[in-house]
Amino acid sequence: MSKENQINEEIRDKELRVIDSDGTQLGIMSLDEAMNLAIEKKLDLVNIAPTAKPPVCKILDYGKYRYELQKKEKEAKKKQKITQVKEIRLSTFIEEHDLVVKANNAAKFLKEGDKVKVSLRFKGREKDYASKGQAVMAKFAETISESGVVEKKPEFEGRSLIMILAPKTDK
Repeated sequence: MSKENQINEEIRDKELRVIDSDGTQLGIMSLDEAMNLAIEKKLDLVNIAPTAKPPVCKILDYGKYRYELQKKEKEAKKKQKITQVKEIRLSTFIEEHDLVVKANNAAKFLKEGDKVKVSLRFKGREKDYASKGQAVMAKFAETISESGVVEKKPEFEGRSLIMILAPKTDK
């Protein structure tokens, strides 16, 4: 069985609940009666609820019905927003200006509605300066506070310190 609706000769059920093209219920009838009714009106018999007992079929123009469904799906797709996670990498001994430049980039990402993952990787013996890394993260979060909020506080994941920022929502 495909996910497409069964139409006309594809329907195999003996009894069907039939709905007219204008939405009025015609009641339960045999497949032959329903097919003859659809042929009289020069429309298709479409199984819209195959799992119901008895299955529900509607008399309608199948091409127009599929077009309307595709239009609805396209409209729903337009409305959904996919949030991406952009990454910004910092270092333990980053200079003030470099931090501001990276914060501006992060602010741009946040304004576009994306989340920002800020990572600070400790190389070699830099792990001994974890407090310095925490301070850099705190300063970055403070710099970015106008356009974003800290969703996940800085935490160690292996040799990296990771923080996630989310766009600020105005309520």
